Amino acid sequence: MPGLPITMSVRLARLLSVALIGACITAPAFARSHSKTRAGTPAKSTSTLIWRGDVATANGVVDEVANAWEKTGHGHIELQPFNTASGIDAVATGTADLAGSARASDGSAQNANLTFTPVAWDGLVIITQASNPIDSLTLKQVHDIYYGKIHNWSEVGGRNAPIDVYAVASPGDGVEYSLRSLLFGRGNQPVAAPRLYVNTRKLEEGIALNPNGLGVATLAGISGNSKIKAIPINGKRATVANIADGSYPLFTPLYLVTNPRSPKAAQAQAFVDFLQTEPAKAALRKHAVLPYQDGAALAAMDSSRRSAILAEVGARASHVAPVSAPGATYAARVAVAPTSPDTLAAKLALEKRHAASKEEARLTHVSGSVAGVSVSGTAHVEGAATTVSQPASGSTFGKVTADAVQSRARSAGATYKVNKGDTLSTIAKKHGVDVTDLRRWNHLKNDRIRLGQVLQVSNG
Repeated sequence: MPGLPITMSVRLARLLSVALIGACITAPAFARSHSKTRAGTPAKSTSTLIWRGDVATANGVVDEVANAWEKTGHGHIELQPFNTASGIDAVATGTADLAGSARASDGSAQNANLTFTPVAWDGLVIITQASNPIDSLTLKQVHDIYYGKIHNWSEVGGRNAPIDVYAVASPGDGVEYSLRSLLFGRGNQPVAAPRLYVNTRKLEEGIALNPNGLGVATLAGISGNSKIKAIPINGKRATVANIADGSYPLFTPLYLVTNPRSPKAAQAQAFVDFLQTEPAKAALRKHAVLPYQDGAALAAMDSSRRSAILAEVGARASHVAPVSAPGATYAARVAVAPTSPDTLAAKLALEKRHAASKEEARLTHVSGSVAGVSVSGTAHVEGAATTVSQPASGSTFGKVTADAVQSRARSAGATYKVNKGDTLSTIAKKHGVDVTDLRRWNHLKNDRIRLGQVLQVSNG
């Protein structure tokens, strides 16, 4: 485009890609949606079941099981993998017969009218690029990374480089929701993840390109992907064996979601029941997924496991219901939570900027509840999610103001002199900006800085 530099920042390019991908969500054809034709006699249209849901469940459960279902003489399964929210919405509205979800019901009115049946166990895995030398993280470190307290790989035993946290944009995403429920005691916890993707598959593709990236996926979802690796947690690797005995702490049930009022409710339930048969279990095991019955002990230990994780990370369970309001953004009306002074300062800067300007950034065209968000754009999205320890008087967090973090930098001054012990990451944290912006504003090719160097810490 005329007037734009040829070299675009990595961050801006990623945000633009999210907006372009997100624009496809409301279109009739979902990204990666497809109808698979398998070997054998094609089923009649009356016996076809439509499955829609998250990519992780599609890869780990439905794809191979649907193949086994058809081979045993049942009808056709049309797969439309995209994300959890799209699947649950489709089953609720009758445009799909089955949904795949890596989380249970979130308690919203929409979810209350559906049936969530656990059919398998999978591991939630914290992933990074295969070249990243980090060899383990503790649950506390993972919590603090997502909470915005840890910003650099050197703080967790890695190299001196920023941790680029990736997340799925939809707040009802099953993988994200389940991880946050374990780490924070509630699935709708905002996190410091400025890089947003439409589903876990796109997130995995982004991390495969960035040695500093970090995000959450499933063991089944990354199985066979040599470009990314799962980081051991508390010294335990994510394996089927470690999930089965509960020694790997971040395990989660996978669910099939059905609508009891659907005209095909009986057929859909028959497919759910098929998951208990030996052919279905064999199909699950091929994708590093544990059949639900094989992990019966995991269900019994779930409550104690959650309590132990929350105690380890210093959090507590919350009984606050997730946001369920049309037009709500991810941060809208969330319950307050304790956080660091840095994010509190960013929140105060956000309020100051909001008072000075009514221009707001939002996820445009957001519709539905937190469990059914359809994102068709991410105009002006920049910076990390902000949580606060005390709400402002009269604040409902109904909107998220653009450049909240950047405004904090402007209030602190436009330049900063490098002191002893400073790193680019700590300076970015101190001024509430992103390391990639510091590099761009100061024309740095890497993170190296020198004592006494004067850095521009805002774009103003």
